[in-house]
Amino acid sequence: MSTDAAAGTSSPNDHEAVLLEPVLRALLPDDRPRPRRVLDGTFGRGGHSRALLARLPDDAVLYVIDRDPEAVAVARQLAAEDARVRVLPGCFAELDSLLGNALGAVPEGVLDALLLDFGVSSPQLDTPERGFSLRFDGPLDMRMDPAVGPSAGQWLDAVEEAELTQVLRRFGEVRPAPRIARAIIAARPLTTTLELAEVIAAATPAAVRRQRGRLHLVTQCFQAIRIFINDELKQIETVLPKAFAALAPTGRLAVISFHSLEDRMVKQFFRAQTRTPAVPRRLPVAADRLPQAPARLIGRAQRADAAEVEANPRARSATLRVLERCA
Repeated sequence: MSTDAAAGTSSPNDHEAVLLEPVLRALLPDDRPRPRRVLDGTFGRGGHSRALLARLPDDAVLYVIDRDPEAVAVARQLAAEDARVRVLPGCFAELDSLLGNALGAVPEGVLDALLLDFGVSSPQLDTPERGFSLRFDGPLDMRMDPAVGPSAGQWLDAVEEAELTQVLRRFGEVRPAPRIARAIIAARPLTTTLELAEVIAAATPAAVRRQRGRLHLVTQCFQAIRIFINDELKQIETVLPKAFAALAPTGRLAVISFHSLEDRMVKQFFRAQTRTPAVPRRLPVAADRLPQAPARLIGRAQRADAAEVEANPRARSATLRVLERCA
C-alpha cells in the first residue's frame, strides 16, 4: 500500500486487498455458477470489489457499502466505469435498509455472495489527516466518517478516567490500562497522534520494552480508542445476522477480521448458525423432516501465508472465515 501523504489521498491501484485469493476461491468457487448478486459491505478502496468484478458475469450486480466519504468517492468512480456497480453510502450495520432501498424490497434471501472486511483500511492508516496511524503525526480524529460523532481528541478531552480505563481494557486488552488512563488524563489536552503515543510510551516504558516484536502497547491503545470511537464491535454484532438473512440458499458469507475480539464474535456467530436444532420428541420422523442446521462452514479459518505477509505486513493479523447458507 502506498499513499500520496501530502495530498492525503491514495490510488486505488495501490491497494493490496488482504487474503484476496482465498476470498475469491470462497465466494466464486470453480464448481458452481458465478453469482449474480454480490455485496461488498466494506468497500475501502475497492481491492476486493475489482477482483470480484473481473470474474463476475456481465449481468451480475455488485453492491458496495462504505461510510468513509473518501471510499464512497472511489466507489462512485468505479460505478461510472462499470455499470454493474451500485454504491450504497452508509455503515455496513445498516445493510438491510441500504440494500432494501436499492432493491425496493425486503433484502432477505437475495444475495449469492457477501464480503465483510473489518477494521481500518490501509488508506485511512496512510493518511495523516485521518489520525489513525502512529507512523505519521496527525490530528487525533480516528473517525471512519469524519462528519459523525466526536473525534478521538474531543472524546479524550472529556472522558472520565474510569471510562477510559474500561475502554483500554475491553477493546485493546491493555493490561496497564489504569496507569495509561491516568497519564492521558494528566497530559490533556492532546491534539496529535504522536503526542498521545508519547504519553502512553512514557507511562509504561517497561511494558513497551517487553512487548517489542509483538503487538506494540501503544498500537493496542490506539486500536482500543479507534474501536470505541467508531462503535466497531457493536456494528459487527448488528451486521452479522443481517448479512446472513440477506443470503440466498447456498449463498456464501466471507468475513475478514483483524482483532481477536472481532474474530471471536464472527466465530461464535458462525458456530450458532451451524448448530442443528433439537430433534422432535415424537418419533419416528421422516428423514426429510429432520431439523437441519441453517448453514455450514466452508473450510477452516484461513490466514495469510508467509509470501502475502512479506508483501503486505498488515495481512499478518487477518483471519478469514466463510459460511454457506444451506439450501
